[in-house]
Amino acid sequence: MKITILGCYAATPRSFTNPTSQVLEIKNHLFLIDCGEGTQVQLRRNKIKFSKIKHIFISHLHGDHFYGLVGLVSTFRLLNRESELHIYGPKGIKEIITLQLKLANSWTNFPLIFHELTSKEPELLFEDTQVSVSTLPLKHRVYTNGFLFKEKEGDRRLLMDKAEEYNIDYTLFKSLKKGKDVVSEDGKLIPNRLVTEDPSPPKSYAFCSDTVFDMDLVPMIKNTTALYHESTFLEDQLELAFPTKHSTAKQAATIAKAADVQKLILGHYSTRYQNIELFRTEASEIFSEIILADDGEEIIVE
Repeated sequence: MKITILGCYAATPRSFTNPTSQVLEIKNHLFLIDCGEGTQVQLRRNKIKFSKIKHIFISHLHGDHFYGLVGLVSTFRLLNRESELHIYGPKGIKEIITLQLKLANSWTNFPLIFHELTSKEPELLFEDTQVSVSTLPLKHRVYTNGFLFKEKEGDRRLLMDKAEEYNIDYTLFKSLKKGKDVVSEDGKLIPNRLVTEDPSPPKSYAFCSDTVFDMDLVPMIKNTTALYHESTFLEDQLELAFPTKHSTAKQAATIAKAADVQKLILGHYSTRYQNIELFRTEASEIFSEIILADDGEEIIVE
């Protein structure tokens, strides 16, 4: 599982920082999460193939999280995209994007499918045999969702030396990987546990931005492998966090500790701060496994 941070700063883009957008590579999927201004430029800088993006998840309709979307959709059109593009976001996103395309006489030449969200409870958005994506209702100034990406448990690992030792025909390997017992070539029943081992534990990723400090989030992200939680402010600006419905680094760490996540990724920094290491310092008082997001960074989750 790999997360590529395209942008992780709050509010306005600058010449050296970008608003929120990231790409999650998980189980042969390439999911785009939020699409702030400049996202398509960052995709090119990070050598991410546009054609592999089939699902885009928009957390909320504040500009620093989706103003790059119509430009990206337009570029897909210019690149003669043919495959479907699914966009998941708050109700209103379809109207915003299609109005711009209509007035520019730039309708897409590929299926553009909107999934508008209104529920304030977690709901399943996407699922296949390898991964699921669900919403995480967040508390912000406008309707907002985070997203929980979860791998499904994979096939069991086949121990080739044991398969040979027990004289098992290769045509039964698929059954073994699915956890079934098999009969060897000499007619003996071979229990699955003798020739396979457990698969790697499935990984999960929770994206939580933007949100006020909210302990109600904890049970929804319990034991997540990696948590991206916004940390717009440090405690020195705590008085700004609640009225703007944002969080501090310390509050993000408190959520991570309570949820018993493995890794906490901090981001969505206010541009008032010149040194993002201050966020790590503050959060480390509560939680130790911290990664600072930064534009262009690739985070491998093992």
